[in-house]
Amino acid sequence: MPVTQEQATWFADAFQKLIANVDKAIMGKDHVIRLVLTALISDGHVLLEDFPGTGKTVLAKALANTLDGTTSRIQFTPDLLPSDVTGVQIYDQGKGKFEFHPGPIFASIVLADEINRASPKTQSALLEVMEEGVVTIDGEGHSVGAPFMVIATQNPIEQAGTYKLPEAQLDRFLIKTSLGYPDTKTAVALLMDSANRARASLVSPIIKPDSIVAMTALAAEVFVDESVMQYLSDIVDATRKNRDVTLGVSMRGAMALSRAIKTWAITQGRTYATPDDVRDLASAVLAHRLVLDAESEFAGVKAGDIIDRILVDIEPPAYRAA
Repeated sequence: MPVTQEQATWFADAFQKLIANVDKAIMGKDHVIRLVLTALISDGHVLLEDFPGTGKTVLAKALANTLDGTTSRIQFTPDLLPSDVTGVQIYDQGKGKFEFHPGPIFASIVLADEINRASPKTQSALLEVMEEGVVTIDGEGHSVGAPFMVIATQNPIEQAGTYKLPEAQLDRFLIKTSLGYPDTKTAVALLMDSANRARASLVSPIIKPDSIVAMTALAAEVFVDESVMQYLSDIVDATRKNRDVTLGVSMRGAMALSRAIKTWAITQGRTYATPDDVRDLASAVLAHRLVLDAESEFAGVKAGDIIDRILVDIEPPAYRAA
């Protein structure tokens, strides 16, 4: 059923209120907050990669506090086991049978802190649940419900004792972004309030999980013209042919971007997506999915720069000659 303009206006207003609520904890980072909320409503997950002390954990907690649902935090360490994440079957002597005890992954918002510090075996425990929303234990599937989002953080400068996320794991994250340092005005405001060390506690729940599910369903109905999808497909195809790239964007990545542009469009009060929506989200959704050629990477080529060059080379459909 097509989205009406009235519904799009309501959606944009509700979305802006969510941004304002999270902004109480993370000041001056509206664009990053918008990206993270877009991932939530698009049934996606977020990877926050940034330097220490930039507020990655605070952002994740603030978003979790905004949603009046269940939240959990998993501190990833080298000795963390897959069962510590997903849960385990425990034998109940009184009942004479095994019972499933769910792990912390069974929550609406899951903060996976310093995800690259856990072993690949533990990291892989997230693959199924991030893709399908189901955890399989001893052949039995357990749904984590909806909404469900993993917000993972990692520190790019401390590599000792860490395990690089494999490509299959990175491909499960809809968006990869970073906060960066605040501007001068925001930094001064934060310093003036430095006595408050728990800024995420300033954020109170303002939306129910059912409302997020409804917003997800509404965003999925946003109209996208075939020419816009062709433009998106051309960008994805160009990543596979780029001489600096060993492995380009997968179809999972392309479909993730197609979902995200619908959400991005309706957050701005539109009932349809445009090529500009694709351009706005291309780097955040696609860059982390590229596997660069070793020599190019050594020469300093960045995945984000490749996406930017592709966007320059490929004309949006609105500018093509009739």
